[in-house]
Amino acid sequence: MCVTAVESRPAGVVLTPSPGGHRPFGARVKAFVALTKPRIIELLLITTVPVMFLAEQGVPNLWLVLATCFGGYLSAGGANALNMYIDRDIDALMDRTSQRPLVTGVLTPREGLVFGLTLAVVSTLWFGLLVNWLSAALSLGALLFYVVVYTMILKRRTAQNIVWGGIAGCLPVLIGWSAVTDSMSWAAVILFLVIFFWTPPHYWPLSMKVKEDYARAGVPMLPVLASNKVVAKQIVAYSWVMVGVSLLLTPLGYTGWFYTAVALLTGGWWLWEAHALLNRAKAEVTGAKLKEMRLFHWSITYVSLLFVAVAVDPFLR
Repeated sequence: MCVTAVESRPAGVVLTPSPGGHRPFGARVKAFVALTKPRIIELLLITTVPVMFLAEQGVPNLWLVLATCFGGYLSAGGANALNMYIDRDIDALMDRTSQRPLVTGVLTPREGLVFGLTLAVVSTLWFGLLVNWLSAALSLGALLFYVVVYTMILKRRTAQNIVWGGIAGCLPVLIGWSAVTDSMSWAAVILFLVIFFWTPPHYWPLSMKVKEDYARAGVPMLPVLASNKVVAKQIVAYSWVMVGVSLLLTPLGYTGWFYTAVALLTGGWWLWEAHALLNRAKAEVTGAKLKEMRLFHWSITYVSLLFVAVAVDPFLR
């Protein structure tokens, strides 16, 4: 993520710019972009566009794809900016977030709040006027769920934060389908559930790696409260359900042999990595030898390959 720091400082020290302080224009532009968390949005778009191909059973209208992607970027960017505004206090306490622009002082909290609210309004109108109002409602729902339910209610209160808060990250699948059809389908619901069960085993390995950060900030991520073995067991359980759900599309007639082959191969490799992590956790391996980030990095590859298969499959049936 592109974040500009104004000076080096220890985590936990928030720099608030004075009203007349010098903040270079280029640094401010980069900081506003950083507020949207572009790398996270890339992942959201990876799950949106292929679903549009599946809904169309071919190539969707390219203008519609561009309009949906741009609206999705604005909506997710607004949600991320508001998340950083709300979480700026704990972001200052964690090493991996201590260089975010509202912590370093490149942007003021007021600027972050106004920017996030503006993107929320513009993205909703964009979807409603240029795509359809069902997609606009889903987009606004995803934003509100992420900001209110996850960030404001769940994140600091329960170890289930990422499980239920992850629903916001599942909604782009429904948005992609509704953008093409202006309706819903069981195919979209199944892919929604794939992302729902993917999110915890995707994020918990990263949380295992940086659990001291979360502990310092008082965020009750599961790895902070439970042993590596308990977390790894949860990862394996969610992984099996995720792979099982991913295979439902074919018997229900939405996909063919290509998607099925990709889902089996990538899902099988995921389960191998998940069980390997569990075995290392059971052996009480710690530190770098736990290799929890292997599953985290593979999870991104997995979801990318699976959804590429979603887009390609209609052309091979």
